[in-house]
Order: sequence, then structure tokens, then C-alpha cells
Amino acid sequence: MELRLHGGPDGPSLHRPDAAFDPWQLAWQPAAPRAGGEVVTPQAALAALAAARLLRGVPVAVIGPREASAEELAAAEAVGHGLAQAGLVLLCGGKGGAMEAACRGARRAGGLTLGLLPDEEWQGANDHVAIPLATGIGPARNAILARASVALIAVGGAYGTLSEMALAMQFNRLVLALGRAPEVLGVLRCDSPEAAVAHVARHLLGMS
Repeated sequence: MELRLHGGPDGPSLHRPDAAFDPWQLAWQPAAPRAGGEVVTPQAALAALAAARLLRGVPVAVIGPREASAEELAAAEAVGHGLAQAGLVLLCGGKGGAMEAACRGARRAGGLTLGLLPDEEWQGANDHVAIPLATGIGPARNAILARASVALIAVGGAYGTLSEMALAMQFNRLVLALGRAPEVLGVLRCDSPEAAVAHVARHLLGMS
């Protein structure tokens, strides 16, 4: 499906042959074909709409272990960076390890980071969380994270990550896995951070 971005006095608009994209509702609306415009990738389309402040900032969760390997930290940082480049909001558990790496990557790309903390106070967040949300409910916050995200990317992990993945599946979220993330029925495996970000972008545009 070809995506075309059109300029206009009120900012860019995204079209496909039979519809126009509503960036606030994240939904396609029937529309007559429109000539011209620039052919764009899903990530570039979302980035342009976000830059014009037209795209609603729904969060994409990145999860993984606090005791992450060097490979997992690099992958999480790349995922966070890619999500921010696509104009997407990063949601995580707000602590260290893979969560901190994802936030670091997102902030390096100018993205917005939210941390849903198990702690009772916001100061428990890592230094790269722009909006720390202290829940005070411990591991039960995993359910809120899974429900609040529109998609979830797991980078490695063990039991905590497994619970978040399973809950997200129960909530009918898109769940993607990288590296040594736990095996969960229905979760889609990606071979690189770039592939995971591309899949999320296609999902938000109703292309997967």
C-alpha cells in the first residue's frame, strides 16, 4: 500500500489511494484519490505528522531486564532511538538496564519518555525518563504498562518481562520480541531493532 504525504496550510496530511489518515484517532477515513504528494515510508509518515504536532502521542512500550547484557542494552537503545525518530512516545518501567537504555536512545533522538515506576516516589526513575509516574504498586504496575501501550517490544528479559508480554497479549496488543525475550504464543519475533520499529509503524498505520 503506497503512502503519500501532502503539504498544506494546516500541516501535512497522509493519504493512500482510498483514504486519508486521521493522526489524532490513528484511523483511516474514506477519501477520494488525491494526486501528487511525496511517497513515504510508515516511519517517515509518522515522523512528519508528529513534527507538525498532529499525531497523538500514544505510547509504545519497551521492556526488558534490569540486569541486561551488553547486546540487550544496545538493542534497547536502538529501539528507543528508532521509536523517537518515528515521532512515537516511549513507555517503560522507568528503572535501569534495558529500560534505561531505551530511554537513553529515545532522548538522544529528541523523543518523549515516560516511566511507569513500581516505586512510591518519582525519584526512583532513571535519568532519561522525562515523565516519571510513580504508582507505588510494585510489580502490579506491569499490568498497567501492558494496558497503556498500543504496542510492546520486549528486548530480552525473564519473569517480569514474561508477565508484561502475556498481559499485553491478553489485552490484544501487538507484542514483538528481540533477542532472548521469553517465548509467548502469538508474539512476533523480529531480527533487528529496526525491523521492530518498522513493524510498529506499519501497525499504527493499519498496514499489518
